[in-house]
Amino acid sequence: MTRTHSAALPAGMTVRPARVEDAVAVCGLLNEVDRLEIGRAETELAEVQADLKHPEVELERDSWLLFDGDRLVGYGLMWDESGAERIDMDHYALPDRPLGALHLFELMEARAAERAAANGADRAVVHLHLNIAPTTDLDALRGRGWRAVRRYHVLDRPLSPADEMPAPPPGVTLRPCADEADRRQAHALLQASFADHFDFQPRTYEQWLDDIDAANADWSLIWIAHVDGLGDAAVLRTRDDRTTMAWISSLGVVAEARGRGLGSHLLRHAFGHYAARGRDRIGLGVDTDNSSGALALYERHGMKLDFAVDTWELVRPVM
Repeated sequence: MTRTHSAALPAGMTVRPARVEDAVAVCGLLNEVDRLEIGRAETELAEVQADLKHPEVELERDSWLLFDGDRLVGYGLMWDESGAERIDMDHYALPDRPLGALHLFELMEARAAERAAANGADRAVVHLHLNIAPTTDLDALRGRGWRAVRRYHVLDRPLSPADEMPAPPPGVTLRPCADEADRRQAHALLQASFADHFDFQPRTYEQWLDDIDAANADWSLIWIAHVDGLGDAAVLRTRDDRTTMAWISSLGVVAEARGRGLGSHLLRHAFGHYAARGRDRIGLGVDTDNSSGALALYERHGMKLDFAVDTWELVRPVM
């Protein structure tokens, strides 16, 4: 049974909604948390700005900044991709402010129930991603009814000039997303290839464009794989806007095309492309329980564990 403990806001601390102009301060806080959890700053300002501008986030009601005096010590953001009971949230707080962090949880859990109720659901199923060694007090989190339900690994691999562009398998050609038709096809392939994955939420093309901050996306870094006799069958979405490494956001192969080496080819294509651009490291995130064998594929190609993240879940009845 969920045990909900009241967490009053400690004296000297305040909470207010975030504004777009708070992005620099929020990015600074998130990088403080990054340094404590993984030993380096990993959050980019553009990512924070995109989150705060996302159309599915109503900043006045779905964002929270926690201050100790004038110092920003906590941040929360909530969004709803399901239109039903599933609600997502981000929660970050410095470890020396545990009561403030719990107060933030209390506010966010209540808002999640409110959003689920507005969708006509009778409960909120809230998901949160946390580093496996987080700044969050996990015992306190469990005391509020949260439980870890899934683990993801962030893998990385060094790149060098030896990572040359691979020759495609017979009958396979790659093309970048050069026009609107290709972009829509990339979206359709991603929806199809990830439909059976844990926590998948269907997204319309317009929603996906918002998700990936399409206005700032480099479409030349997204490729579609065409297979003779089968058609377009796989997609590789990458990014080159991170300071620390190149990034593979999504690598999807539709079910009927699996087992043909497409995943391996796309992965090696990313290695070769970014090595040629002068990047010395590339990374991605993978569900460790992925039934498609993605984790084993990545490890076979030299990718190793950088850090791990758990999905935490709270099931809260709608009052």
